[in-house]
Amino acid sequence: MSFDLVLFGGTGDLCWRKLMPALFQAFRHGTLPSGARIIGVGRDDLSDERYRAQIQARFDAVELAKRPCNDEFDRFSALLEFVSMDLSRPEHYANLRDKLTQRQADTVVMYLATAPSLFTTIVEQLAAAGLNTPQTRVVLEKPLGHDLASNRAINHTVAQVFREDQIYRIDHYLGKPSVQNLFALRFGNALFEPLWRREHIANIQITIAEELGVEKRGAFYETTGALRDMVQNHALQLLCAIGMEPPINSHADAIRDEKLKVLRSLKPWAIESLAQDVIRGQYGAGNIAGLPVPGYRDEQGVSPASSTETFVALRTEIANWRWAGVPFYIRTGKRLAARDARIVVNFRPTPHAIFNAQIGQANRLVINLQPKDGLELHLLAQAQDKRQHSNSLAPVQLDLDFDKRFGAERVGAYERLLLDVIEGRLNLFVRSDEQEEAWRWVEPILAHWQADPQGPRPYAAGTWGPSATSAMIARDGFCWSEES
Repeated sequence: MSFDLVLFGGTGDLCWRKLMPALFQAFRHGTLPSGARIIGVGRDDLSDERYRAQIQARFDAVELAKRPCNDEFDRFSALLEFVSMDLSRPEHYANLRDKLTQRQADTVVMYLATAPSLFTTIVEQLAAAGLNTPQTRVVLEKPLGHDLASNRAINHTVAQVFREDQIYRIDHYLGKPSVQNLFALRFGNALFEPLWRREHIANIQITIAEELGVEKRGAFYETTGALRDMVQNHALQLLCAIGMEPPINSHADAIRDEKLKVLRSLKPWAIESLAQDVIRGQYGAGNIAGLPVPGYRDEQGVSPASSTETFVALRTEIANWRWAGVPFYIRTGKRLAARDARIVVNFRPTPHAIFNAQIGQANRLVINLQPKDGLELHLLAQAQDKRQHSNSLAPVQLDLDFDKRFGAERVGAYERLLLDVIEGRLNLFVRSDEQEEAWRWVEPILAHWQADPQGPRPYAAGTWGPSATSAMIARDGFCWSEES
């Protein structure tokens, strides 16, 4: 199968850090179709040779399990070409059309790795140049808008040019092997299904924590914040995977229909309790790995009086028969105590205790997403006690480490998703109605913050966020997993 992949934003940060390494890994693994051509698009006036040299230089700065040797990169770079374009000029799209027409590839993928403000312009110009053929697919990077209205506007414009089955709204968390294992855990095994409901689960905690700050993305982050950057997409997609009903089959729309039901079942926000149920924070100076780091307001591109949140913790519920009354806690932030993404399912204690035991971390399933990938099942077992007839129990942990079982170098998130676009698989991509429902749910939070003069609560870098997050969960009689 021949295909052309056109990367708008071909000299941008996302292309250097994620997309090109993912394409190279697919090439190395032998999964990139042999009829591939990759066309970078940018404003720079670069020859194909200079573009290839820039990518080779950038590979030295990204995480690859094994650095490419010269021969290996030479074979990959033969697939790369570059087109200089001003994205507002119709004649440049005509030039791109001529380049694509010369080859007549079976599939053409337009990957929009640009600022979302350019999506409408690019899509309209593609249509004007006749580049929205039935063989074309378009990939839209997040964030898709900054609120419900802007999201709808972008989706409306794209829908005028491409069919829904040609549109791939990417959320790279859905491509992570650990998230695929989450679907496998739920729908490939019958072990937990009878317990996966309100009668047996006390609460569920979703944590996406980063040690890094905003690095060189301060200007971008100032207009985004943690709620838009992480909660509206990544965290809610994880919540859907945990809370959704089993789909009737593994087809894309069957899966996305069930995710949509979860989003529509999220308990609406009550204005009087928003301040208690949603905590926002902003990191100050502190220490990470024993080294001092600056506060958010001292980062490059950040206003000294910034009120942008770098941390969000919230409590919500899914108002349906399976989950009614079970609190779901979500927290995400930068400059936290560890790089750690996990889902903790806390089961209810036994109805009558007959053993002498400190439950602690028992009756718990931990689904690790990063940096390691696997499951931990926390149980109570008979303690090894020299005293006879002892009824003392102790917590034990059973580990299933997927990295050790399947090998640490597995298919990465962007590699998996890029191959899915090329093959036309929509299962791991987000539908427009999912996005709109997620934006609809977070908008009351944004409106509340806009009217709230208090601003984000400060927290020191290297901690788990503002202390108010512990108070939020303690009101239900629970605590965060690391506090138990």
